Amino acid sequence: MTANHPVPSRLAVYVDSVSSFDDSSGASSPNAEDETVIEPDQGNDTDVSYYVLGFDSLVLTHIISQLRPGADLGRVTLPTFILEPRSMLERITNFMAHPETLLPMPEIDDPVLRFVSVVKFYLSGWHIRPSGVKKPLNPILGETFTCYWDYEDGTRSYYISEQTCHHPPKSSYFFMAPEHHIRIDGTLKPRSKFLGNSAASMMEGIAILSFLNRGEPGKGERYIVTQPNMYARGILWGKMKYELGDHSVVRCPENNLSADIEFKTKGYFSGTYNAIGGSIKDDRTGEILYELSGLWNGEMFIKNVATGQRELLFNATNAKHTPPRVRPIEEQAPHESQKLWNSTVQALVARNHELATEEKTKIEDMQRLEASKRVEDGVEWRPTLFRQVRGGPGGSEEGEEDLEWILNATIDPHNPAVAVQQILCVAAILPGQKPSCQFEIPPHSSSRSNKTETASSSSGQPATTTTTTTSKTAPTTQQQHNGNLIDFSQGNNDTQSDENKTLKRGMGTGTTTSTSAGSMDILGRGGDGQDDDTTPSHHQGPASPTNYHALDMSNIMTALQPTTINPMTTQNRSLHRQDSTASDNDEFVDARD
Repeated sequence: MTANHPVPSRLAVYVDSVSSFDDSSGASSPNAEDETVIEPDQGNDTDVSYYVLGFDSLVLTHIISQLRPGADLGRVTLPTFILEPRSMLERITNFMAHPETLLPMPEIDDPVLRFVSVVKFYLSGWHIRPSGVKKPLNPILGETFTCYWDYEDGTRSYYISEQTCHHPPKSSYFFMAPEHHIRIDGTLKPRSKFLGNSAASMMEGIAILSFLNRGEPGKGERYIVTQPNMYARGILWGKMKYELGDHSVVRCPENNLSADIEFKTKGYFSGTYNAIGGSIKDDRTGEILYELSGLWNGEMFIKNVATGQRELLFNATNAKHTPPRVRPIEEQAPHESQKLWNSTVQALVARNHELATEEKTKIEDMQRLEASKRVEDGVEWRPTLFRQVRGGPGGSEEGEEDLEWILNATIDPHNPAVAVQQILCVAAILPGQKPSCQFEIPPHSSSRSNKTETASSSSGQPATTTTTTTSKTAPTTQQQHNGNLIDFSQGNNDTQSDENKTLKRGMGTGTTTSTSAGSMDILGRGGDGQDDDTTPSHHQGPASPTNYHALDMSNIMTALQPTTINPMTTQNRSLHRQDSTASDNDEFVDARD
């Protein structure tokens, strides 16, 4: 196919004009799995969108006219052959895919050795990725993904995620292994740039790993983690090469320890691919305790500076990760990742990129229609499962403002049985479990609409709201109190206007209900009001416990029983395939790959 499509002359001129912007372009790779070479038949015979220069090079000709060095890739659509067939929300689970490094950490008594174990856990997931240069599907606004892991000791961990913003993209996630006292909260904010023959994804955002059996009661011992940036080399000519670059930080404020880890990119004349270096130090004294070295996709070593002893920290060469388990697709709601992208993914697996593009476009068009409908109806979109943190000086979550979004529920940090029930009340995670609340994009009145509703209520007229959601049956009082799930000790105590203290919208009820500020739902979530136009958006939780659509507790307890489901069956495995696709306004983004 490639021999029949000569490169147009304007492309050659453009290649010359950008060649000076990437001094590492064209370098060959010793690692075949890090390179991408286009197959001779990609299923695009009627609409070829790329050309091949030489025998094993590629040019993304259909995006060249959209690019300039330093440009933001947020508005650039990428071809489907360069994309991985799973959502970014699912790809983040690479963080948690090595239970052998994850689960023992909280039980290590020595704080320095415990910190070293966190660094080991952090470095253990970067090797998990498809061959070649691939990026995940950009989640659409309101998309969700949930999954779980069954461990050999009979315990489970749970993962909940949601796309809390689309422009710019923000993926928020929650992970917890209750019996092992581990909780992770994070928001990933990729920001992409074009750099001549390379595309860079600046991986902004943080994750907070907490050991709930240590540190301050109710808060735990925290480890704040950042990520390196991702680079795709050779996107216009030469071999496409994947690299991690720049610095990431692991920091424990409770123990005054930090790690500075450098992911080294290969120079034009020297260096090697996939190298890391770094150090662990005592922040109180500035003393370097350990030095790190090796390859993030191979052997990584740690050296005790005081003794000079060097040991193997982690060997990723033959490491086997544990993919998460998911509910069958037929049980999933329309906005859950695997259900949402199923047709696109199937086309990609078949390498029918023309069909994959058509299916992807349907989802993009749906997203645009939903956005237009919200504008017409005068409603504001808010996330379903996450809320903005209340950080800043004096805030109830001071120091966590960089997370931006956090799970909109109170999860018991000390009682694993209660924590599991609370987690399962947030979203459907286990096979056979029914969703605890709607997964459709929830409409919320604008400030103007809220004021109109308040005026109507004050005049004695019934308040009405415009909504497309359906009414559901609220749990009984007995269900609300089953398992002591209501936590009245926490909630949203933010200052609210008199108008919003009067009226709150119950989630998914299609009605406006009265409540007082600080009221709790079954998960300890406050009835957040919408303040004014300048107030940061966060999910307006249920107005009161009677408006929260909780799961039947008998359903939860049945679902809690450990299963013997084969993780490699179609219904209970995550999609780990070697092709890929794109979403509206695709970006070159990467997380834990």
